[in-house]
Amino acid sequence: MIEPSVKREILERINRAEKEHGVRVLYAIESGSRAWGFESPNSDYDVRFIYAHPKDWYVAVDLEDKRDVIEYPIVDEIDINGWDVRKALKLFSKSNPAFVEWLQSPIVYIERGCFAQKAREILRDIYSVNRGIYHYRSMAKTNYRGYLREDIVPIKKYFYVLRPLLSIMWLEKYREPAPIQFEVLRTLIADNIELNGQISDLLQRKKISLEKEMAPKITELNFFIESELERLEDFSDASERAGEIMGELNCLFHEILS
Repeated sequence: MIEPSVKREILERINRAEKEHGVRVLYAIESGSRAWGFESPNSDYDVRFIYAHPKDWYVAVDLEDKRDVIEYPIVDEIDINGWDVRKALKLFSKSNPAFVEWLQSPIVYIERGCFAQKAREILRDIYSVNRGIYHYRSMAKTNYRGYLREDIVPIKKYFYVLRPLLSIMWLEKYREPAPIQFEVLRTLIADNIELNGQISDLLQRKKISLEKEMAPKITELNFFIESELERLEDFSDASERAGEIMGELNCLFHEILS
């Protein structure tokens, strides 16, 4: 799925980041359109990673003042940055959508130790379905209202609306984190032949078009999107569970550091 030469360059950059910052990368993946399955030929490589410092780094009076991200400018279409493991686990406790999707990426560059495996094992216990629905509804609404109501629209923005709407359908049906691959999500509408056909045509066009390709809006897709957004308009992000989850995350954090 990733050209060998590009993968080698990504791994080299991760290795340089480890040396530069004195960290160990536990998990590195591809996120964004290449992981979702609807990249364009010139799509960026969105590389994300989780890293850990030596244990003593975390035992400090000024811990909260220390930087917990590693970021680099985009070079040669490779966008690479990462989160400290402590930051990642704190966000995990809040069902952070980016971290949850990273755990499910089909394109893994590095997986060391038990971090990713253990995080996946407790994902269903940690994850809030309501928070997921609220996030994906906001994503779909923002992209639709911002890009898809004109006569000529960016092709890729259809997928930035359809994917979150299908993710909501998955959350509602299965009450578990939605997979990130678009083709898996599409199984939810397999019986809608017309809608699926339009999406297939659009997907084929997206895969051969440049990232900012424009085209006339698709009335039928807009109708589906508007209907789903209207259905979800009154959704409230009410917490559906209490429960103690920090204990599990602390155990995982201590296991990683030791």
